[in-house]
Amino acid sequence: MNTKKIVVTGLGVIAPNGIGKDQFWSSLKRGESGIKPIERFDTGQFKCKKAGEIHGFDPARYLGQKGLRSLERSSRLLCSAAKLALDDSALNIDSNNTDDIGVCTGTTLSSLWNVAEFDKGAIQDGPRFTDPALFPGTVMNAASSQVSIRFNIQGFNTTISTGFSSSIDALKYAMDFIRLRRIKAVLVGGVESLSLVNYSGFYRLGYFAGLRGEEISCPFDRRRNGIILGEGASVIVIEDEDHALQRGANIYARVNGIGNCFDAFKMGKYHPEAKGLKESIREAMRNSELNASEIDYISASANSVWDQDRLETKAIKNVFGKYAYNIPVSSIKSMIGETFSAGGLFQIAASIGSMYKGFIPPTLNYQDRDDDCDLDYVANESRITRINNVLINNHGPGGSNASFILSKWN
Repeated sequence: MNTKKIVVTGLGVIAPNGIGKDQFWSSLKRGESGIKPIERFDTGQFKCKKAGEIHGFDPARYLGQKGLRSLERSSRLLCSAAKLALDDSALNIDSNNTDDIGVCTGTTLSSLWNVAEFDKGAIQDGPRFTDPALFPGTVMNAASSQVSIRFNIQGFNTTISTGFSSSIDALKYAMDFIRLRRIKAVLVGGVESLSLVNYSGFYRLGYFAGLRGEEISCPFDRRRNGIILGEGASVIVIEDEDHALQRGANIYARVNGIGNCFDAFKMGKYHPEAKGLKESIREAMRNSELNASEIDYISASANSVWDQDRLETKAIKNVFGKYAYNIPVSSIKSMIGETFSAGGLFQIAASIGSMYKGFIPPTLNYQDRDDDCDLDYVANESRITRINNVLINNHGPGGSNASFILSKWN
């Protein structure tokens, strides 16, 4: 195993329940949800009305007014989170080190609004009258590219689009670059933005809570009946440990074991035995060289979908055996919604807060026990405790699975 150590030195987060790491951590500790009635567009035509929507976000506060008009919402969110992360890390980028720094972003749905608006213009007004300002934002790598452009980062720029596991897969990609000594630091981000287009897509597919029951995000609860969509961006700065120490950086945590697996079952379906998630967790554990008793907390991918929460519980019990009942598990998606590709980075941001503020975020709205979900889900109130190692899971229908272990840096 490559012994080169990689650490987290900066964090920027723009979430439905908090802008900036301190507000985000405080909201998680209080069990404050960002899921509210949607204001960005009219929901009159939908039975469902809620989302994890970001309110009070002013990108000019972080980026200034210059160039904002050319940035669509996903780019504004990601660039603002990147600015917060860079400021937090005190990483100065100039002509001497720009080639040593990269950007890697997990996103899947962020370009849909621009694609829809551009295509609508082409159909309604004709191709000669489309708005050219919309076209750059139609490509999936637009948001990630804007981060490099705005902060003059020239090492590499990559967008990873693997659905639910995108941001953890992006982290793995960035780690490989550092371990191969091709780069010294990477801004790893995840972003998705809420729009009528992606909301309509999930709605028509029947994925939303509220279509068959109460419109509520209640992971692991017997009442769960679908997701509530969320939006936002989170960015971390990861570095070679020697590079971070040399420049006197404040180090939050060590990037420990990571694993991913595509279980290649059926498109849009869960593997009935959670094969890929089990293998991802096992690989992360092997790479970390930790044993089960050293995992203090599991940040779950559970999103209030019936099968997803049950299968994640099954995978945890399969890997950890009887010890699974000793490990607290919770899902922050009960407070921010299903942020899809950005979910893994939000879980990392939350886990860093858990380590340094000494608490486990709760699973909100946990009320009715499901016999298939029988672990310790930290119900409704945060738990004060010491956290050193966190296992983070990402999975969903379609085959992509990823797990990651974050360890407190001593």
